[in-house]
Amino acid sequence: MKILVSNDDGYFSAGLAALVEALTPLGEVTVVAPDVERSGASNSLTLDRPLTVRRAPNGFYRINGTPTDCVHMAVTGLLEWEPDVVVSGINHGANMGDDTLYSGTVAAATEGYLLGIPSLAISLAYGAEGAGTASKAERSQPLYFSTAARVAADLVRRWQHRPFVGPSLINVNVPDLPYEALGGLKVTRLGRRHKAEPVIQSTNPRGETIYWVGPAGPVADAGEGTDFHAVAAGWVSLTPLQVDLTHYPQMDALRSWVSS
Repeated sequence: MKILVSNDDGYFSAGLAALVEALTPLGEVTVVAPDVERSGASNSLTLDRPLTVRRAPNGFYRINGTPTDCVHMAVTGLLEWEPDVVVSGINHGANMGDDTLYSGTVAAATEGYLLGIPSLAISLAYGAEGAGTASKAERSQPLYFSTAARVAADLVRRWQHRPFVGPSLINVNVPDLPYEALGGLKVTRLGRRHKAEPVIQSTNPRGETIYWVGPAGPVADAGEGTDFHAVAAGWVSLTPLQVDLTHYPQMDALRSWVSS
């Protein structure tokens, strides 16, 4: 089995290393990842400059571009073969609800999906949104990359023995718990967040006003059946995603509006 691995935290990240270690027994693993952290890059492609591919000492390919660049280049010319599956991660933090629109981790998997390859995005939820941590001080760093890596290997192994029918793009969020403490796998829908917090204004050393994008908004829809609800209860959340953004129920209303 040929497995293409990418991420948005960079080729040097701990989550990526744990994922590669877990997947290596299952087949031929090739890593093509950004040379620096590109969190929040979403599905952007680099079109305004050429990209450079270098080989890191550990054998990983690193590209001075986005997660989408990495998977796109790997499949469309960098590699001499087409992968059987694309696995993106392990992200340092959850990618649930509205996060999926901005996530570079999800974007790398989405590019694989758009190129016709079954794809998984794997994220490790820690802090207030991780299972069992809401009543404690938020963790500043995830603890159980090995858990998320084992879940990823379980899913790839399952796909090996029983391929999922049709093109697939699955967003996976794993609670930051020991593997034995997980509740199991649960198929979910995306929850929703409130709007983002305001931008943070500051001043640089030259006296110029600068702005930082504010943090994501708090959870608005975390009811039963959502990814937020499953992860908070200690379950691994599996959400099937699609790329068609068409708002079908609104089409008739729009036709009526333009015709009048």
